[in-house]
Amino acid sequence: MCATNSPDTVLVVEDDPSIRDLLASALRFAGFDARFAEDVPQALGSLARHTPDVVVLDVGLPGGNGFEVLQLIRSRGVTTPVLFLTARDSVEDRVRGLRLGGDDYVTKPFSVVEVSARLQALIRRARGSAGPAADDGVLRYAGLELDDRRHTVHRDGEAIDLSPTEFRLLRYLLSHYDHVLTRSQILEAVWQYDFGGDSVVVERFVSNLRRKLDHGREPLIHTVRGIGYSLHRPTA
Repeated sequence: MCATNSPDTVLVVEDDPSIRDLLASALRFAGFDARFAEDVPQALGSLARHTPDVVVLDVGLPGGNGFEVLQLIRSRGVTTPVLFLTARDSVEDRVRGLRLGGDDYVTKPFSVVEVSARLQALIRRARGSAGPAADDGVLRYAGLELDDRRHTVHRDGEAIDLSPTEFRLLRYLLSHYDHVLTRSQILEAVWQYDFGGDSVVVERFVSNLRRKLDHGREPLIHTVRGIGYSLHRPTA
């Protein structure tokens, strides 16, 4: 018999049965092996038994919240992409989720087509389709060193802890230092959206990167008003 490729697995952690049913139909139709958990204990039990290809996390859950699940995933060194489901007016939740190592979010009410497309994009980029690295696997500029093989980042010799998406964003900026990159270019290269993505996601991650990279040093990531961003040394 010929071997067949297994479907990508997605763990959906959501306590609302109507949303679970909606996502179950949409994700299975899109070809995912969809698994579900209703609260934090069920989510942790499922993750202990099997590491999925991608996770969908609702922020508000019985017995805890999605942030606790995310922190556990990241504390175990698991780089599985995580997509948050948040309320439309909950900016604080979106910012907190991204800072803790979440990779993307959608706001409720959402389009199931968009959720499926974003999950597919997260999986594609997690499998290393972000482009080539330097010959030795290390990108260097202005005291920054990004080691693609060891998945480490240093600035002036100091280790900097980045989430998987922050790492990919910095990698793209470093690969094009001194160039001005539009938000659309960044979304396409880092998030690999094949539809109109949300530029707010880029802004949040750039803000996170600046906070971690600068930390009292000269800024390297600069906003080009009305266009996007550029990584370069400050001009006199």
